[in-house]
Amino acid sequence: GTLGTLYYYDSVRVNLGLFQNDVNVLWDLAVHDLSIMDYLVGAMPTMVAATGMAHVPGKPENMAYLTCYFAHNLIAHFHVNWMAPVKIRQTLIGGSEKMIVYDDIEMSEKVKVYDKGIDVKNGPESRYKLLVSYRSGDMYAPQLDGTEALKNVVQHFGDCIRTSATPLTDGLCGLRVVSVLEAATRSMKEHGRLEHVKAGEGVMKQVRVEFSKAGSTSLAATA
Repeated sequence: GTLGTLYYYDSVRVNLGLFQNDVNVLWDLAVHDLSIMDYLVGAMPTMVAATGMAHVPGKPENMAYLTCYFAHNLIAHFHVNWMAPVKIRQTLIGGSEKMIVYDDIEMSEKVKVYDKGIDVKNGPESRYKLLVSYRSGDMYAPQLDGTEALKNVVQHFGDCIRTSATPLTDGLCGLRVVSVLEAATRSMKEHGRLEHVKAGEGVMKQVRVEFSKAGSTSLAATA
């Protein structure tokens, strides 16, 4: 796309509270950014590594760092925290052609696109010598639809019901995000050990098959 080849995806979501009893900070905060990344990147990480810490006795981890490794040298990093003095909702996406800064706290220019990056070329002296040049261009902030996000979600859900279309956030999307969170939880328990992400596609396909069978049986019984 416009960004070129994706190099990195860097996200920060921190605030003060609220401490949860049933889930750690990854499942409470990082789940949102993982869902956004799933939509934008369109690919699942192959491995993850996560570290975290619980500072309140009897409570789950209140701060965590999650790194996701993709094929083709794409790396993603997530910082989530319930003990930050300020509220930050910021994402940086770096590509070979352009870069994006998304700040959800910003009132007017939430998305900024920068025509900045690096160019790597072979040097004249040796085929193995690389020259790195820096490109600094303009920044522009595209005009965004100011409609409330929840309103768009409800409208899209209604459209899917009426047209039988597949939702953007269907069961497979949820399964992919949960698969990453489960791998991250395993990694965090082992102090950052690399964990493979189990896609779970086969499980979801089997669920669809069983659901289809159950629906056919139900229709036959009522016919």
